[in-house]
Amino acid sequence: MSRTHLSDRPATTPGDTSFFGHPKMLASLFSVEMWERFSFYGMQGILLYYMYFTAAEGGLGIEQGLAAGLVGAYGGGVYLSTILGAWLADRLFGSERVLFGSAIMIMCGHIALALVPGIPGLIAGLVLVGVGSGGLKANATALVGTLYGEKDDRRDAGFSIFYMGINLGALIGPLVTGWLQQSNGFHWGFGAAAVGMALGLAIYALGRNKLPEEAHRVPSPLPAAQRSRYGLIFLGIAAALALLLATGVVNAENLAMTVAYAAIGASILYFVLIFASKKVTGTERRRVAAFIPLYIASAAFWALFQQQFTFIAVYSEEKLDRNLFGWEMPAAWVQSINPVFIIVFAGVMAALWTRLGSRQPGSALKFSIGLFVMGLAFLAFIPLAGEGKTPLLALVGILFLFTLAELFLSPIGLSVTTKLAPQAFHTQMVALFFLSVSLGTTLAGILAGLYNPADELPYFVGIGGTGMLLAVGLAAAAPAIRKLMGGVR
Repeated sequence: MSRTHLSDRPATTPGDTSFFGHPKMLASLFSVEMWERFSFYGMQGILLYYMYFTAAEGGLGIEQGLAAGLVGAYGGGVYLSTILGAWLADRLFGSERVLFGSAIMIMCGHIALALVPGIPGLIAGLVLVGVGSGGLKANATALVGTLYGEKDDRRDAGFSIFYMGINLGALIGPLVTGWLQQSNGFHWGFGAAAVGMALGLAIYALGRNKLPEEAHRVPSPLPAAQRSRYGLIFLGIAAALALLLATGVVNAENLAMTVAYAAIGASILYFVLIFASKKVTGTERRRVAAFIPLYIASAAFWALFQQQFTFIAVYSEEKLDRNLFGWEMPAAWVQSINPVFIIVFAGVMAALWTRLGSRQPGSALKFSIGLFVMGLAFLAFIPLAGEGKTPLLALVGILFLFTLAELFLSPIGLSVTTKLAPQAFHTQMVALFFLSVSLGTTLAGILAGLYNPADELPYFVGIGGTGMLLAVGLAAAAPAIRKLMGGVR
């Protein structure tokens, strides 16, 4: 008996155009994700500085290279935790309930960063925000995917609009926290992130009962008889992690590589489980195979793009000329440049994909263009290498390339993942995409440790050139990938 693919059964009718030509539920998800990103990027905009600034400057005095690696590991951990959020949604609670609980956890994490001083506050805050953000991200994206049928040409445009909401929060967050950090101290900035998440949670709670039943559905319920066994498994994993940390086997110095290995291992395990599942049809299995090269390209892309929070954060503090008419702009404000471009151009890209309809490039080709432009952005640093301060406009131009690359890959990656997902692994396939982001984000921290201000050219040439070569290879493989997709673009 044939089975209907989940994305063939949208939660709304194709005639629902009440939110800028898109389903009404998109507005609710747009709102909660916007405020969550306000809090997340607001906190992340000042996090690296909080780690490596001296105690006299209000920081923790951690060595700069180690701090960059820890920020990368933390970012990777956020996306790694999407697998837990996805599993809880698919097997126990449904996406909507997991999203709501995750938002509460994020708010508590920001409160810990704001109110608990020193390393204890840092650890408690980052764990709560990291796990909560992972649960929210996978499930918000999965819920957006349920709004559109597989062949609905509004789909990529809808994800671009959703992505614009993400970046509206990402724009405002660092502006607020960066200003508060410079004028009042780090903990005021973290407190603003907590307030932002509280606002998002309140707005979402008011419209929660208006979401369709599809939002609460558990795609693959875990039998009651197996719940105790899985509970013991989770306790065992938690105990093993605690033991590794307590004995120093996993420590601050090797945490980034540990997270990278965990992301790789979890990804391999997920692919094996999906391919082996009897709930997956032959067509679905071929579509998952088509996703593998997209996963690799995505990981490579994020290894470059997420250096905004590692290499570029340090570069902005130490080498960028931030003087504006006699006033020095907070370094954290650089993190808001990319979201400005996203807000301006996400709508343009959404309109372009809508206008092109079935004539638009396939997902694999969009991925290759995004990765190529990302590599080009790092090569654009070459003329700026050497002594002297970098003009702000030069970095703005480079971050425009970051944005252009992002618009070709990130919202498209979210969209194509929901299109290729088997019915029984819908949210968990979204988690697989975020595992590629986890791996890339962790690598961004590791790679930043290789940057040498005294000899910049090898870094820019190596990073940028590798990205462009991978992009060319993906473009060459695009026809074969499209064939495996079985009608999905």
